[in-house]
Amino acid sequence: MKILHTARRIHTLDPAYGGTTGILVEDGRILTVGNADNLRADRVVDHGDAVITPGLVDGHSHPVYGLGLTAGVDLTEARDLAAVQSALEASRRGLKPGEWLLGWGLNPAALAGAAPAAAAIGLDGVPGYVLLYDGHSAIASPEALRLAGIDGPRNFTSSARIACDADGVPTGHLLEPEATELVSRHIPAPSTAELTDRLDALLRAMAATGLTGVHAMDFHDPARELVTLLENRGELPLRIGFNPWLTPYDESLDQVLKPQDLAGRGWRVEGVKLFVDGSVDGGTAWLEHADTHGEGLDPLWHDVDRFREALTRLHRAGVNCAVHAIGDRGVRETLEIFEDLRTQYGPLARHRIEHIETVTDDVVSRFGDGAASASMQPLLCTFFNSPDRCDSWSRRLGDARVDRGFRWAELRAAGSVVALGSDWPIAPYDPRWAMADAQLRRHFAHVDPTPLPSPSSALTALQALEGYTTHAALASGEESHRGRIAPGYDADLTVWADDPLTVDAAALGTLPILGTVVAGEHLSA
Repeated sequence: MKILHTARRIHTLDPAYGGTTGILVEDGRILTVGNADNLRADRVVDHGDAVITPGLVDGHSHPVYGLGLTAGVDLTEARDLAAVQSALEASRRGLKPGEWLLGWGLNPAALAGAAPAAAAIGLDGVPGYVLLYDGHSAIASPEALRLAGIDGPRNFTSSARIACDADGVPTGHLLEPEATELVSRHIPAPSTAELTDRLDALLRAMAATGLTGVHAMDFHDPARELVTLLENRGELPLRIGFNPWLTPYDESLDQVLKPQDLAGRGWRVEGVKLFVDGSVDGGTAWLEHADTHGEGLDPLWHDVDRFREALTRLHRAGVNCAVHAIGDRGVRETLEIFEDLRTQYGPLARHRIEHIETVTDDVVSRFGDGAASASMQPLLCTFFNSPDRCDSWSRRLGDARVDRGFRWAELRAAGSVVALGSDWPIAPYDPRWAMADAQLRRHFAHVDPTPLPSPSSALTALQALEGYTTHAALASGEESHRGRIAPGYDADLTVWADDPLTVDAAALGTLPILGTVVAGEHLSA
């Protein structure tokens, strides 16, 4: 059946198809675009005064893995230690015997300079586990540490660490997955049925914000089972491209190479996710010079030659690699490897560097050469950081590196692809928030209009939209059939109540989404 979608204005993001008022769709693909009066269809969906853009794609999210990361009490709005302790105590009162006290989203700024520790937040008396907002560290209660057999420091393959006091007693603070997983693996898992229902609800909520797809930066069990169960019920409300992890403590590349051909109707495995470092707040970002705590000088992979070897094998196999690199040295070292691989073997895969939170001028300019795309998350800048630099990220880095932080516009000016995303559940998944904040260089809902450092790094409205459309497709190597509204492209559309390119940026964050179209199927918001 041929379906014609019409609207007041359609931004195709393809210069060959300007002035379009109609999109003719059949079998999930766009047949043609043009003046609606000249197009014939079996059914017409008139969106009236709405504005249609290519479907928005979150360039970095964790829709399945994040289900486990968001268990328990939400601490994202707990701004001080008293609020943290109160929220945890309220949750504790509702626990049944033997249940874990769980929390997530704890910002270390709420601890007023104190080191993250079980004693600091009152986490004791029951098995407890609180994930910090960066997703790279957690606080475990003494009871949880005992269950995991943790009674002192350990040596890890990666830069993971168990924080201990002067007597060698663990404080409860665990840094990086190789350490946090020692405890998290003991937390009782929800049933498959519960996870399936939660994933379905999450994907539908994401679609209601205008998303038609996500680049999922993981493929942890039971991801494949859950999306298969959902497709047995019907169609996924948005497309998912998975990227299984390869870590320093994985023994073989086979575990990430074998899944590369896996796919369903609305999902596929599209590459591999690696980590060269951790987070600024935890002192595990790989920096050119130590942070203000004297940390940040080590990569997550102690053996950088093994990291290079892994990237080389994946590149020669034609596998797309997405590398988490936050610190300036982590970004530089990763980009240099990608440059060398392209020179030596040719452009065999589409690589990208995730986050890029602080980076020097010379490295910014090199992104224009195309060895790797930049994948960035505006809310990681605007949602957690403060203009007065009192936040933990700014205090850790120091002024010079803060001034070189989150350089979205400079990377675009250098000619780089800049895909935008959320890193949910680290930050909210609503693309309108990220697109608004990318233009304002501050959170659109904050009363204080003062922008964060380097306001010249803000994006234009068009660049923000491109980050979720054309540049998202370029980052994943799907630009031949996604990211634009043009003949032969997937019929993935976002329908807006007004024009995201002309509304005030502060109003964009709450601009109503009237619906989405995924593979030609219309889903009302």
